[in-house]
Amino acid sequence: MTEQVQLTITYEVVSSAQELTPQERQVLQLAQQATHNAYAPYSNFMVGAALLLADGSTHMGTNQENAAYPSGLCAERTLLFGVGSNYPQGKVEIMAVTARRRHEEHFVAACPCGACRQVIAEYQHRQQAPIRFLMQASDGKVVRFQSAGDLLPFTFTKDNL
Repeated sequence: MTEQVQLTITYEVVSSAQELTPQERQVLQLAQQATHNAYAPYSNFMVGAALLLADGSTHMGTNQENAAYPSGLCAERTLLFGVGSNYPQGKVEIMAVTARRRHEEHFVAACPCGACRQVIAEYQHRQQAPIRFLMQASDGKVVRFQSAGDLLPFTFTKDNL
């Protein structure tokens, strides 16, 4: 017998950053600023990520490429691994990811890869609280998720081991 389950993913597309809360806008702007520190000499795709911890501190990460391509790392993971190492008890409230091409100032759509979605899901599971997630979209729009669980609805956690 086959069981069918309907999956619902909840998100909102806002037409501009002005429609975000002040905290969301701050995190998005930090992610945009972070793109200027990305090390992307091969793809020229500058990705920035930022987050807000429950203690009010903000943190940024960028993609870091390497001539040996598999040795690079995405902005989302550099950010979360750095925060996890330095603030192991910190709870992530809001996280944002943005991207632009080198030598261009306008932002293009940014969406976490599968590996990053899994890492974000692990942090959300670990802290037992939702991470509000913002993705830069095209034309200044922003996609807002109230929970990072909507990025990867079928997560692999320690409960699966």
